[in-house]
Amino acid sequence: MISIENEQFRAAIDEHGAQLTHLINKTDHFDYIWNGSQWPKHAPVLFPAIGRSNKDQYKLNGKVYDMPQHGFVGDQDFAVVYQATNAVALELTANDETKAIYPFDFKLTITFTLLSTGLSVSFDVQNLTDSQMPYSLGSHPAFNVPINDEGQFEDYQVEFLGVDEPLKTFGIVKTPAPYRTGKVEPLKNSQGNVLKLNYETFKPGLRIIANRGIKAVRLFSPVSDHQVKLDVTQFQTVCLWTKEDENDQFLCLEPFNGLPDVLGDLVDWQHKPGNLILAPHTNRVSQYEMHLS
Repeated sequence: MISIENEQFRAAIDEHGAQLTHLINKTDHFDYIWNGSQWPKHAPVLFPAIGRSNKDQYKLNGKVYDMPQHGFVGDQDFAVVYQATNAVALELTANDETKAIYPFDFKLTITFTLLSTGLSVSFDVQNLTDSQMPYSLGSHPAFNVPINDEGQFEDYQVEFLGVDEPLKTFGIVKTPAPYRTGKVEPLKNSQGNVLKLNYETFKPGLRIIANRGIKAVRLFSPVSDHQVKLDVTQFQTVCLWTKEDENDQFLCLEPFNGLPDVLGDLVDWQHKPGNLILAPHTNRVSQYEMHLS
């Protein structure tokens, strides 16, 4: 476990999966990140898949490969390639295990940097092969709600900045694993660009916002002076999730570059909606910031 800090915050990152496990407000002495037993994860990294693939498989260049839910990096050990008092960079390179299900030489570098306003998280994906490389990338941080035990889950709201139309979500069907239906529907219990939290909203499963142009997503409550805002301009969309039917005290705010499969046939990753395509011997950086108060 690695610890970084500055005057305002302290963070802990696990080299296994490059997962943020704690993000402490040093002034008021509370953790923004979920650490409850009802869901044993904290902020998984999703790569090179988001969600579950049909039959846990996908197609690439005429071949069929296995792919676990959310990809494989959450089960890989990263190497620390840079560390300072307030920052750390962790790196994963392709190995025999990853190449068996994802036939690319790649390098994924994740950098966590504490700022006076919060935390920057940067994902640098490098394609080291001679062919184009399709992938999806997501971040899955779970935030304690209520924040600092102030109020209840239902006292909080989520605002989507940059959206000027009613909120929409990709339809979800559970088998029991969640897949997209291929349809878009109104996001229930939302008004304008704001969703007032209640557990009923999440009974169908994860809520992937279908509106384009989201610049930031803000979790806040009128009963608390604390809030979380994610700047997500380098991501296509945002997913909201908490465990269905369990009334747990957390909400995941997940920047997504990519989408889960539509239920049905195996998907060719070179043509999958939402996938990023990286040219040979190039890289792409996707970064977001958590602004915390």
